[in-house]
Amino acid sequence: MKSKILIVDDDQELIKMLRSYFELKGYDICSAEDGRGAMDKLSQEPDIILLDVNMPRMNGIELCRRIRDKVTCPIVFLTAKVEEQDKINGLLSGGDDYILKPFSLRELEARISAHLKREERYRRKSKYLFKGGLNIDYGAKQVQYHQQEIEFTRMEFDILEILSMNPGQVFDRERIYEKVCGYDAEGDSRVITELVRRIRKKLSCYTKEQFIETVWGSGYRWEQ
Repeated sequence: MKSKILIVDDDQELIKMLRSYFELKGYDICSAEDGRGAMDKLSQEPDIILLDVNMPRMNGIELCRRIRDKVTCPIVFLTAKVEEQDKINGLLSGGDDYILKPFSLRELEARISAHLKREERYRRKSKYLFKGGLNIDYGAKQVQYHQQEIEFTRMEFDILEILSMNPGQVFDRERIYEKVCGYDAEGDSRVITELVRRIRKKLSCYTKEQFIETVWGSGYRWEQ
């Protein structure tokens, strides 16, 4: 089955170019030029979303937050420029990656392929039950505590997965960032610090168990 890409950008010529290129590569393409159109196209169940940051009426960051309430597929931001704080805000809103305009189509294709392969690996994983009643379903990307579902963003879940599948192993913030963001990522400790804080806060609503331990000066590890 062909993978489906949803392209959201107000630049019609860019959409036309991307459609032509990726259809030749064997992808199904759907597109939208604004936030409302993008929300309507979610019913087509895209496998990955390419999302322009700078759009009229609703920017890509806000749209990403709304999309994340409905889909779990990877979201790659397309942007002409990005400041460090903008990148942090985008990742915290539920995005998975950034690529700067103008970009190489081959590089974009490589990033899309990497994200889709990671998704396929997720789907093949099985359930794991951890101490204290915490259940992580890696395939479905779901977390439950004694059958009560705990909602996590995509990046929060990815961090949970990295740590929980390697109990006792210390991961520094830069390594976590690279594993979570994948292709051509540069570590940013502020993003990881904030995401770990959010994970802990959500878990603390259900249990006093401390699953993620801070190793001062080194990073984080999942308690054995």
